[in-house]
Amino acid sequence: MSGICGAFNFEDRPEAEVGYTVWADARLDYREELKGALGIAPGETASDADLILAAYQKWGEACVDHLLGDFAFAIHDPRSNKLFCARDHFGLRPFYYHFSKSRLVFASDARLILCDQHVPFAINEARIADFLVPELEWIDYTSTFYEDIYRLTPGHALVMDESGLRISEYWQPEPGPDLGPMSDEDWRDGFLEVFTRAIDERLRSTHGPTGTMLSGGMDSGSVSAVANGLLRDRGESLRTWSVVQNESVECDESRRIRASLQHIGIAGATIEPGAIADLDGQLVESIEEPFDAEYLFLKAIYVSAAREGMHALLDGGGGDVLFNEGSYLTRLLRQGRLPTAFHELRKGPQFWGGSVPKEVLRCSAAALVPEFAKSRVRPYRLRSTGRGFIEASIIHPEFARSVDIESRCKQMFDMFPMDRTSYEQERIRKIRPNVTAGRERYARLAASAGMEARDPFLDRRVVDFCSRLPGRMLFRDGWPKWILREAMSGLLPDEVRWGLGKPHIGWMYNQVFLRRRLDVGELGIEQLGDTLGSFVDSGRLRHAWQDFVTTGDSEIIHSAYILSLW
Repeated sequence: MSGICGAFNFEDRPEAEVGYTVWADARLDYREELKGALGIAPGETASDADLILAAYQKWGEACVDHLLGDFAFAIHDPRSNKLFCARDHFGLRPFYYHFSKSRLVFASDARLILCDQHVPFAINEARIADFLVPELEWIDYTSTFYEDIYRLTPGHALVMDESGLRISEYWQPEPGPDLGPMSDEDWRDGFLEVFTRAIDERLRSTHGPTGTMLSGGMDSGSVSAVANGLLRDRGESLRTWSVVQNESVECDESRRIRASLQHIGIAGATIEPGAIADLDGQLVESIEEPFDAEYLFLKAIYVSAAREGMHALLDGGGGDVLFNEGSYLTRLLRQGRLPTAFHELRKGPQFWGGSVPKEVLRCSAAALVPEFAKSRVRPYRLRSTGRGFIEASIIHPEFARSVDIESRCKQMFDMFPMDRTSYEQERIRKIRPNVTAGRERYARLAASAGMEARDPFLDRRVVDFCSRLPGRMLFRDGWPKWILREAMSGLLPDEVRWGLGKPHIGWMYNQVFLRRRLDVGELGIEQLGDTLGSFVDSGRLRHAWQDFVTTGDSEIIHSAYILSLW
């Protein structure tokens, strides 16, 4: 995957007339529409960087209002000696920067900024605390593991000129245009149309083949099924990558993956946990942040696909957030639609499991307790939840106090909107805080293998359409993602469409990885304690080690080992 890296000093004015300079890491969608708006003939060749520059020359800083896709770019405007930078709506392309006086250094990888001799190297210890209390990965949109190096928030632009540095939001998630009254069939067909177009846009590649990830769930399964149909119509074949258990092992996810492959009619590449032996050396190689190594199965997929000459993989990472029904059941109760509400409350636990009475009690309390009472209780509840996160971790109490970890927990909770709004606003406002950290992780892992990650569920037009979905299209008869299950009728097997729960075997790759490191003598409790020092509580670390050795519970030890390597 290509990226960007550059530096700009406002005081270094060029002695001679120069043209525009563009740094772009971009994959633009709906290019022909953009070319038409720019007056570029349909057959005329233009790279994504060419289109970004042409858009800037036509609309100035408002160019970002006309761009759709995944992008991070910087443009030096010689007319005013100004640097204009922007990052896409959902942060699918990274943009890091360091600013000091009149100088800005920027890159797609934070470590590249540290190569600049004017940028001091200092670890941001607060971010290490966030890693040790992993729920804090979502604490903000800007911090990194390095002091004075920041991420540009998705949907934001950065300008550096004679007045200094300023950052502004050019887009925030809001519900798409009102689509008026629509039948269930209209919603289903309308979604499938925009979704298919989004996948088609992401299959485009000028640098090598594009494939898909395929799990046993609805999201990546839907992406793969639609992509396969599009490629088949062109006389091409889809290539998929999946992590599975050996066929001799009973595993719901592996069985569903194989059912999807058979239904779609392709072979697909599968990676079993034993393949760690072949991939081990590359799994933690070039890891940019400790958080990235929590998803070793993703790195295994990207490395395997890169070995086969692939350039990009589509995935379904944004599906869970996009189709989350939010407070639908609570709103049914609040609106007095009791028969529908209690029907769904009775059916709901069939998918995830759980207690019907508890779900009824939870939703009833959410619907009936006045907002002023909730606002009084909420700070205490969130404080208790945050303390639970801290107590479940291995962070050293003194280190936790030094970074004010409880305040960081509060900051993380503040990222997620709690105010009562319209149903459409509630759902759309949850997208950015819920997807940014995950999409950044996908991007970094893909880049570390020379690959590119693409998510059609986070296409702006798909998001706009889905933001208007009524609750009945998101949750019906106890089934989440109802519209997706309906849209995939005939495209995915019923075993996947109506499979209960959400099985996931990615954690097994972390476990196998750790066991191999233990077997070859590269992992030990003393080594972890010595390396992590005052960051972790030695008693909690030893307790986690004992759990790992006796029961195989590897989550905490895996994180500790990754941090020690980093």
